[in-house]
Amino acid sequence: MNIDEFDARIRAVPNGGVTSAQGFMAAGVHAGFRKDPKRLDMALLVADEVCPVAGTFTQNRFCAAPVTVSRAHLGGVGYGMARGVVVNSGNANAATGGAGIAAAHETCDIASQVLGCEPEQVLVSSTGVIGQILDIEPFEEGIPAAADALSRAGGSDAALAIMTTDTHPKEYAVTYESQAAGYLGSTFTVGGCCKGSGMIMPNMATMIALITTDAPVRPETLHGLLRSAVDQTFNRVTVDSDTSTNDTCIMFASGKAAPMLDPIDEGSDAYQELERAIYVVCEALARGIAADGEGSTKLVTVTVSGAATPQDADTAARAVANSPLVKTAVAGHDCNWGRVAMALGKCGVAFNQEDVDIDIMDIPVCRGGLTVPFDEDEALRRFEAPEIVIAADLGAGDAQATVWTCDFTHDYISINADYRS
Repeated sequence: MNIDEFDARIRAVPNGGVTSAQGFMAAGVHAGFRKDPKRLDMALLVADEVCPVAGTFTQNRFCAAPVTVSRAHLGGVGYGMARGVVVNSGNANAATGGAGIAAAHETCDIASQVLGCEPEQVLVSSTGVIGQILDIEPFEEGIPAAADALSRAGGSDAALAIMTTDTHPKEYAVTYESQAAGYLGSTFTVGGCCKGSGMIMPNMATMIALITTDAPVRPETLHGLLRSAVDQTFNRVTVDSDTSTNDTCIMFASGKAAPMLDPIDEGSDAYQELERAIYVVCEALARGIAADGEGSTKLVTVTVSGAATPQDADTAARAVANSPLVKTAVAGHDCNWGRVAMALGKCGVAFNQEDVDIDIMDIPVCRGGLTVPFDEDEALRRFEAPEIVIAADLGAGDAQATVWTCDFTHDYISINADYRS
């Protein structure tokens, strides 16, 4: 498939989100996990009927109870069949022992009774403060209320309900008309929402992301599509280098856009189209997480090229993106390329410093490991942009990697110092 040609055909859905794809409804309600009655704190996303689902979860060994339960409901392989997912904010249900596992199971039991499916066909996710026992009572009232409120327009409320320190909801959707054999003329949609602002350096997906499509896909094929997108997008985001206990990314495929057609096969032209559409949605959401990092004022895109291996490129890019000195320099509008060089040099990747070139916002600041005179006033002007791009060429090979992050400001400290206050 010609990616450039496909990108010219794909279209963003105006005000699109997790319910843009056919076959899904959602709702967000105040169930009582938070004190403010005006704040939505529980989301319910439901497929019209049981359908293929895939998930990726945190690699943090202190994983939360809902992660354990959702993994089990996906058979321990990351895919299966499900009807919906319940997400609460305000309490992570992490480090809560057997009581936490019981609460996650009971949440699925309540939802299954309301939705008319098996408990194992419900997934669950939580986000918020770690180490606090999760009260089941809000679910007993909140899930029926959310079920009554389910609608195609409910995706926006669901996106609001899963937020913690996020400053705004994160939603995106795309649609495209397939040109692939067997699916010619079929219009497919991929949409999603996510939350994430702090404790962000996923090693699986993102803090919480919910993705849907109306394309026909088998569960195992869906898992491969999701895994690929996650590795290239959510796993390339870092706000503060901390991997959450609750990271969860779940994707449903209703097949409603082509109910009479066979499921899309891996490696086919239709698969490549869908793979690209999922990537586009996940990239938009991942960039949204980085841009909305706690206290941030800038999205920072770090690209390292010329590495000997893809792993070297990824390691070097993360070293720059996670450097507090680099991130505070961006916050201070300081075009201090020496901090980028420092981060590259400490990361353990092999290269010769005399082969390194560094650009900041397309301004050459280092060539061959040496400083290049540049216009400081022009650099200050470019720092007014909402996205700051840092590019480094190690001159050691052909591998490249991009990582998204944000700047560090005083507000990051204030937000996290006051988190439980």
